[in-house]
Amino acid sequence: MNLKNHYTSLLKAEAKRLGFLSCGVSKAGFLEEEAPRLEAWLKKNSHGKMQYMENHFDKRLDPTLLVEDSKSVVSLIYNYFPEDTQHDPEAPKISKYAYGRDYHFVIKDKLKQLLEFVKAEIGEVHGRAFVDSAPILEKAWAKKSGLGWIGKHSNLLTQQVGSFYFIAELIIDLELDYDLPVTDHCGSCSACIDACPTEAITSEYGVDGSKCISYFTIELKEQIPSEMKGQFDNWMFGCDVCQDVCPWNRFSKAHNEPLFNPKPELLSMTKKDWEEITQETFSKVFQHSAVKRTKFSGLKRNIEFLSE
Repeated sequence: MNLKNHYTSLLKAEAKRLGFLSCGVSKAGFLEEEAPRLEAWLKKNSHGKMQYMENHFDKRLDPTLLVEDSKSVVSLIYNYFPEDTQHDPEAPKISKYAYGRDYHFVIKDKLKQLLEFVKAEIGEVHGRAFVDSAPILEKAWAKKSGLGWIGKHSNLLTQQVGSFYFIAELIIDLELDYDLPVTDHCGSCSACIDACPTEAITSEYGVDGSKCISYFTIELKEQIPSEMKGQFDNWMFGCDVCQDVCPWNRFSKAHNEPLFNPKPELLSMTKKDWEEITQETFSKVFQHSAVKRTKFSGLKRNIEFLSE
């Protein structure tokens, strides 16, 4: 029996059972292709005030520095596409990924279960689980693992399911069967570039993070620059424009993760409700939500910026 093959099959079957859309595996090592790209992106100041992007440059490019003796990067994707969206077409909008419970906790739990399963089935395996919380170039690893290609909007795209999913990793000290990358299927399409309200997407497969609506509404802690007035397409937390217009997302299907279902009042709140939101309502609607990252004061700032 080919043990690497056997272990890989076991792991992928369990990932599927836990609800992941798909799972791909790459050999852990230095991301040579990504190093000059990341350096150039930082030099152009495309990270704006996201100082943390400058930290741990080496670790971002080499998972063996995060997990000692690591052999494999297991990349996984988890669907969050909602069945229903906000009802009032005039209400300030929230990115779909933030409708339900904070994905960091939901997916981290599943990754821990997956790691425990690997240890129980295979034996002494060491590793760590990551969900958008460590210096890892997740999309690069997912691409390397054959889960999709990186689109012009810099999101991972998959032919069968589009891009409305979270990416997560297990970095482990176990050798597995490694997958091969898939080809790029963006072609000459420029839908995301044409639709971006702030022209943050450049044609060379990159996003100027410092111009992105998600950056202004989530990452930026100070006042939003007045020259951005009228350019936010009514987004108060995050932005889905580049994904909404992507032809591959016509294949998106609603998730079946109960924890990602929004509180009913989130979808039914009107423009007026949002403009009059109180700390109490914020705490109730966004209990255990990723929106808490911007805090009540941040969301209020964003809503006021839209209505000025």
